[in-house]
Amino acid sequence: MFHREGQKIILLTFILVAIAILASQFFIDVPWLRVLLQVVALTFLILILQFFRNPSRKVTPNFDEILAPVDGKVVVIEEVEETEYFKGKRRQVSIFMSPINVHVTRYAASGTITYSKYHPGKYLVAWHPKSSTENERTTVVIRTPKFGEILYRQIAGALARRIVNYAEEGQQVIQGQDAGFIKFGSRVDLFLPLNSKICVSLDQTVTGAKTCIAMLPDKQE
Repeated sequence: MFHREGQKIILLTFILVAIAILASQFFIDVPWLRVLLQVVALTFLILILQFFRNPSRKVTPNFDEILAPVDGKVVVIEEVEETEYFKGKRRQVSIFMSPINVHVTRYAASGTITYSKYHPGKYLVAWHPKSSTENERTTVVIRTPKFGEILYRQIAGALARRIVNYAEEGQQVIQGQDAGFIKFGSRVDLFLPLNSKICVSLDQTVTGAKTCIAMLPDKQE
């Protein structure tokens, strides 16, 4: 299953690869060179298909947990000052996605979208400390039944040139539901209430809509 954001690119890639393979058959007489070009073309197609894959993940919404919004590695867990929306201290958990990760963004919690804004910006590497405030990004806030408002920020990386955000203010969303897509290496920051019990550790690999990022204090084991 592939993400809808990749449909045009996948179709175009199929056409170009087919043309390249047919052309190599008719116009290249050197066997090893013909095989090499065909292998390169097929490898490129596989990489495109791999990048836009969208595995189905069944989620039973849980109001007591915040789930990972994306696949990747936890690179930041710290208390910070969130200046765009909350203008106060929050617990930040950041997840870095490499080009080989699934790049679908999923809602970390169920609730109502109270804020959704796109910010144009730079394309610093996604793990750069200033990427959260200077890179191209979108900021989305969800009002949840138990955690109150939580914020997540999609951040473009050095290779990413397009962030897709489906969240609209006033929209009711469900935990695990498709929230958008970031094309090529990037990161997502979560900003949670200070009393949230963080369930992950630095450098941990997490799975979108599967791994618990935080729980309510009275639910922590």
